Amino acid sequence: MPRRTATMLASTLMLIALLIAGLLIQTPYSEMSPGPTENTLGEKRGEPVIKITGRESYETTGNLNMTTVRVTSADYTMTLFKALYGWLADDNLVVPHDTLYPDGKTEEESTQENAEEFTQSQESAKVAALRELDIPVQSQVVVATVVKDSPSQGKLHAGDVIKNVDGTAVQEPSDVAKLVTKHQPGEDVSFTIVPAKEAAAAEKEDREPTETKQVTITTQKAEDDDRALVGIRAGLDYTYPFTIDITLPDVGGPSAGLMFALGIVDKLTPDDLTGGKFVAGTGTIDEDGKVGPIGGIGMKTVGARDSGAEYFLTPEDNCTNALKNVPDGLTLVKVKTIDDARKSVEDIAKGKISELPQCTKG
Repeated sequence: MPRRTATMLASTLMLIALLIAGLLIQTPYSEMSPGPTENTLGEKRGEPVIKITGRESYETTGNLNMTTVRVTSADYTMTLFKALYGWLADDNLVVPHDTLYPDGKTEEESTQENAEEFTQSQESAKVAALRELDIPVQSQVVVATVVKDSPSQGKLHAGDVIKNVDGTAVQEPSDVAKLVTKHQPGEDVSFTIVPAKEAAAAEKEDREPTETKQVTITTQKAEDDDRALVGIRAGLDYTYPFTIDITLPDVGGPSAGLMFALGIVDKLTPDDLTGGKFVAGTGTIDEDGKVGPIGGIGMKTVGARDSGAEYFLTPEDNCTNALKNVPDGLTLVKVKTIDDARKSVEDIAKGKISELPQCTKG
């Protein structure tokens, strides 16, 4: 066989071997890509994303779009070729599988966690929006969760309102832990509560709760130190002066908080916040209106621009990563609080683009 023919045959066989290897070799990676965006001022499946009843609301124009990221499933297998393609693509991101599903978390567990974070983000958005508009919001300390097989199981329940511990009124969730840990393990702690069912009925009927209950719980020793525990996590539950419903199926995680809050603000104010402009964004939000960073920022900016956005509200701590690959025609607006974001959207509506606090390098 001529040398040239042998060389070509060997090269062909080598190429075939590499192709087969690329198709068969599995890698410990997953993929993120731009997901759909949703206008918080619009409708989804014929229902308003944000619906306000019991208080006057106003017509809105333009877009305040929340953004999402698609991720591969927990059992997805990425071959070497798929990984190489993802690394080279501008609109995909290849990440270690454990980044999306840490500690062997299943897809079902991840979905449940995202659903819980999404629900919490809605509540935080409501509180932040109303506080931004100086609308009073009442809060009360409640049992957020009860630890399985703890002394509180069967005695306290999620949603119970904690009025006092050992006769001392509580104002913040941290007050509960402070009062419980004054005890030694094995000692009794007395809780005065409004049962969850009574609390819910009173809120629905717009009245003060009439039923309270005394519950005595014997503390146990913490596993890692000598603290006394009863096995609950306390949290805050908010009561709003009117009803705000947020409906957006098939979405999870906490990153839509900022855009929900802005959507609520826009619907509760007579002025048109966006002026008809297309603004998208992302960011967690807490009850005080502070905006926090999120994951997958590069995928969200691509998704925002693909949907037509010209401006993207970017959490300050995400600016550096967001600047690595900014889609053409998209302006990254840096925000730290809901007040920052609101003022920036107002400036966008008025055409005051030079006054926007943009993400910058360095």
